[in-house]
Amino acid sequence: MVETHIKRRGFMLVLSSPSGAGKTTISRRLLDSDDNLSLSISATTRPPRPSEDEGKDYFFVSQERFATMVAGGELLEHAVVFGNNYGTPRAPVEQALERGRDVLFDIDWQGTQQLRETAREDLVSVFILPPSTAELERRLHARAQDSDEVVRGRMAKAADEMSHWAEYDYIIINDNLESSVTQVEAIITAERLRRERRVGLRAFVETLRAGA
Repeated sequence: MVETHIKRRGFMLVLSSPSGAGKTTISRRLLDSDDNLSLSISATTRPPRPSEDEGKDYFFVSQERFATMVAGGELLEHAVVFGNNYGTPRAPVEQALERGRDVLFDIDWQGTQQLRETAREDLVSVFILPPSTAELERRLHARAQDSDEVVRGRMAKAADEMSHWAEYDYIIINDNLESSVTQVEAIITAERLRRERRVGLRAFVETLRAGA
């Protein structure tokens, strides 16, 4: 059976969660298994690290250039993190969406709010919750990346981050990684089938009505 191809506009898939809830692991699994999903590349004013490449990890720009991008509406969202500016360039995302590719964003609730204001029709937002605060703290300690003081800070921040759950389209409780990945994949499949994203559907239906 030959699969019928209908032109589709891509969408922006946002995954947000408190640190340790599993967002990064889920994102990696999705990117590894889905050829039509790519990760949004941010612009930043911080200097590149030795292992980072321009245009692959980040677009590294000066403070002056970043300010120009903000003033000119070239960014879909932007924020200051630890004294450095980060933002999502509009043009590469728009080009991907026009080609029918979906773009994954790893941003917090503030960035998601900005995307909702600038590109609501293209936005699909998912918030990842931990099964309990005790499990979240256990995962943070299990990573062995942070000191006890840093973990306490992340836990304190998590309470504020989780208070924004109702601003998202979908909520997933990550008590099992495999199940959570499957649930996000189901969301992606459903969103790809939305009538308003399938811009070639009208022409296809017209050909069917004409007996073609």
